[in-house]
Amino acid sequence: MSPDGSRGLIPDMRLGELLLELRDRLEAVLSTRDRVHALLNAVVLVGSDLDLETVLHRIVETATTLVDAAYGALGVVGEGDTLIQFIPVGLTEPEIAAIEHWPHGLGLLGLLIKRPQTLRLARISDHPESHGFPPGHPPMGSFLGVPVKVRDEVFGNLYLTEKRGGAEFDEEDEAIVIALATAAGVAIANARLYEESRSRETWLQASAAVTTSLLSGRDVQQVLVEVALRARQMAGADITAILLPSQNDDVLHVTIADGPGAQRLVGTGTAMDTSLAGGVYRSGAPAMVTDLATGDLHKVMADHLTVGPEAAVPLGAPGSVRGVLSLFKRIGRAPFSRAELLMLHAFAGQAALALELAETRKDAERLLLLEDRDRIAKDLHDVVIQRLFAVAMTLMSVRPAVDGADATARMGHAIDELDETIRQIRSTIFGLQPPLTDADPGLRARVMALTQEARGHLGFMPGLLMEGPLDNTVPEPVAEQLLAVLREALSNLLRHAKASAAGVLVEVAGGEVTLVVTDNGVGLSPEGHRSGLRNMRERGERLGGSFTADSPAEGGTRLVWTVPLN
Repeated sequence: MSPDGSRGLIPDMRLGELLLELRDRLEAVLSTRDRVHALLNAVVLVGSDLDLETVLHRIVETATTLVDAAYGALGVVGEGDTLIQFIPVGLTEPEIAAIEHWPHGLGLLGLLIKRPQTLRLARISDHPESHGFPPGHPPMGSFLGVPVKVRDEVFGNLYLTEKRGGAEFDEEDEAIVIALATAAGVAIANARLYEESRSRETWLQASAAVTTSLLSGRDVQQVLVEVALRARQMAGADITAILLPSQNDDVLHVTIADGPGAQRLVGTGTAMDTSLAGGVYRSGAPAMVTDLATGDLHKVMADHLTVGPEAAVPLGAPGSVRGVLSLFKRIGRAPFSRAELLMLHAFAGQAALALELAETRKDAERLLLLEDRDRIAKDLHDVVIQRLFAVAMTLMSVRPAVDGADATARMGHAIDELDETIRQIRSTIFGLQPPLTDADPGLRARVMALTQEARGHLGFMPGLLMEGPLDNTVPEPVAEQLLAVLREALSNLLRHAKASAAGVLVEVAGGEVTLVVTDNGVGLSPEGHRSGLRNMRERGERLGGSFTADSPAEGGTRLVWTVPLN
């Protein structure tokens, strides 16, 4: 060193520079070590869960933390190279609600789907494929996109934007995200295998439960409730509903619903032409949607569940579909997969079997009832009526030998009572005969219903006697007119007769049907109900029949309406 110290300054400065460089390199090594440790921890964290949706969300959160990004997302690629699921991180609920729509896989995101390669940009807007952001989307600058592959198949893409501090993503960030994406592919594959095994187990349990219910003869409503519950568990849906068609097949009504708040759906209808379920009912083929669905059912659920993915499977084969099983997930959840749809379609076949068995059981019960009625009718005709007739004949044969007018009169009254009993039994025999179809309750049932309806207004039940094969021989036009005349007669009885008793007789005999309505009221009045009597007469004359109305000597009113059956 020189006396003035100038020679020793240069080595000291060089040593300082070397120390600074060494410190910077040590800091870089420590930073790299920390990031490697963070990456290793992230790999362990991502693979520590087997629920697929949890794994996907954790992948995005971990990636944004590792590269210090403000926003991150994972887009799941589906059929047709479109985004079927978009999992964002870094956006608040109000920010998410303000975005007009989620990305559909176009523009820069679509480029990553078509070319699954790493893409790093200083500014998103500088790329020629950039289409901008939808209204309400926050501004974003720097960008890093990395494909996520599962066994050489592109599952989706990791999107990271807005590196904090205004910096750009560098090569080290890219390497870390690529390493994370590789580990994520393994974690997704494991989660998929776990879900598949769990689905198979749930499928076997559900099939066994429904099969047991079917074989045990449980009520069809209970079986369908079981089907709705098991289907929801199998597919991981939030709500399931079983919809059955209306009589004219233009509306599907929710008969059974399962899931939180699902009971509000019961009784709700959805139009065939404007709903996914309606299309499935008419085509007989399962279908699903991944976008936000709309329709009558979704409006009902809107206050409780914002619906996203929906799947619908028919209950029955094409051409004989009996209803639809619909499943719903809240918005943001993973859509139903094709494998799940096929599994649900097969499972729904058991629900169709439940409906078919219920109809078969109902038909069998109806057949047993008809057979029992036929046996009773034969017994009444062949045994009871014949014995009563024999007793009446015996009384008639000994009647001349009876002394005394009182005894003779009493015997005559007994014979009349036997005749009336035989008439009643014959009417009962005809009543046991079934109507022509289930849709038509038959004239006999309609006459009885109309008479019973008048009971509540009159304060007493009119006597009712029906004889002959009313249901099978009276044409429908004649039956309609007869019911109209009976309704008019009962209305006049209520308004004008002031009666305490009445009787209705409907009889088929001699090729004619006759309606007789009697009462013990005040009788016919020259001023009263002439328009009603005229209507009843015209109804009979239009059919080639006749109508009479009079007041018998014993009082009251007697209406007789007769029409030929041909």
